[in-house]
Amino acid sequence: MIAVGRIGGGAIHVGVNAHLLSLAEGYRSAGINWYIYNLLKYLPEADERIRYTVFLSEREYAGASGLRLQLSRLPTHRPPARILWEQAVQPWSIRSGEVDLLHSPAFVSPLIVNCPTVITVHDLSFLLYPKGFRRWNRGYLRLFTRLSVAKARRVIAVSQSTRDDLLHFYGLPTEKVDVIHNGVDPHFRCLADDEVAQFRARRGLPERFILFVGTLEPRKNVTRLIEAYAQLPPSCPPLMLVGGKGWLYDEVLSKVEELSLAERIRFVGYVAAEELPWWYNAAELFVYPSLYEGFGLPPLEAMACGTPVITSTASSLPEVVGQAGMLIDPTDVQALASALARVLGDATLQAQMKEAGLEQAARFSWPRTAHLTASSYRSALAAGGEDQRV
Repeated sequence: MIAVGRIGGGAIHVGVNAHLLSLAEGYRSAGINWYIYNLLKYLPEADERIRYTVFLSEREYAGASGLRLQLSRLPTHRPPARILWEQAVQPWSIRSGEVDLLHSPAFVSPLIVNCPTVITVHDLSFLLYPKGFRRWNRGYLRLFTRLSVAKARRVIAVSQSTRDDLLHFYGLPTEKVDVIHNGVDPHFRCLADDEVAQFRARRGLPERFILFVGTLEPRKNVTRLIEAYAQLPPSCPPLMLVGGKGWLYDEVLSKVEELSLAERIRFVGYVAAEELPWWYNAAELFVYPSLYEGFGLPPLEAMACGTPVITSTASSLPEVVGQAGMLIDPTDVQALASALARVLGDATLQAQMKEAGLEQAARFSWPRTAHLTASSYRSALAAGGEDQRV
């Protein structure tokens, strides 16, 4: 039995499922992996009355002070092994470790567990854009996310947009869902001009260019970006597409060839997180016309680096950029082309967007995310009163 006094002022033992954490070279630094990494970095400082056990398989991860790491022998970087661990091994680990609360930071918790749970939902793309997922992965997320959020004491949504989707698709009580935005890492910042110039020289980059960062897949709306870019005069800066190849990548490549833009558009490929701030700083303009984002870190990172941002009116993106970025209908190619031309041709507007972007980005921090997450843990325990352990 969990005593009320313990919830109010005593130490709480929280388990965190970090099996999606990976430090491997080439692993996507954005998204869930980045969320888990930064949350673990700042959680121990968020509430000294909470102690943590982190369940993971990444042996290169040293962990922040105050975290107890429990490594799995299963190769949980492989989805079948991870699902086996989550549903069969994790409940036993929680019971034997006397965990008071389990946080599952990626959609799914064990269906049978002897303590309250908190779930983080990043987006519902597997419902809204199902063709972007393999059939088994889509089916797994649809079933287990629905069951997990129904069972959870608290559900963390990374944006108001994701919260609205949760309420719409799963009918959750409004008071059960906490909106806790992602943060931006401090290494995304304005860099010295001479250092940025040296980076351009090392990378063979032009003095001016437009930047996109994201997986090249239909949801990112890259084909419409290319169509809009084709309307700009040949004298405009080149477009750099940074990101790995996603679902239906060939459509993007075909569009470049169809519009004879091979000399003006460069496919950069994957860029490590440590190098991304240099790309943002070196770019004259960042464009991100995505059709759907649970949060959308790249526009936030670009603003933190002082780069003007054009993004879309879709889903969570207006929450992220506020009034600092230029928002366009992501389905309107002409509007996107006009926005690109306007910002590229107006140095005064660029300076205003840079200043507004820096101010907007300063509102998001991982320490704040961790603090609100710790508060969600306490709310989850307090909501249950004196729950019996199974």
